Amino acid sequence: MVTVYVKEKESLDDALRRFHKLIEKEGITAKAKEIMYYTKPSQARREKINKLKRKLEKKKRKEELKKNH
Repeated sequence: MVTVYVKEKESLDDALRRFHKLIEKEGITAKAKEIMYYTKPSQARREKINKLKRKLEKKKRKEELKKNH
């Protein structure tokens, strides 16, 4: 469980910002979004494959930029 204590002379907005960062770092928001809706296994596989394709394309583009410079 994530706990954030408000420090002395710290605004509530700053404490909330730290709280949101910690939650995101723990992966709680991603997990909540993931379980909000049911994803069919075939769709999950398709999304996983597409994610890997995008990652590879990005890597290729970076390598091409390094070669050109």
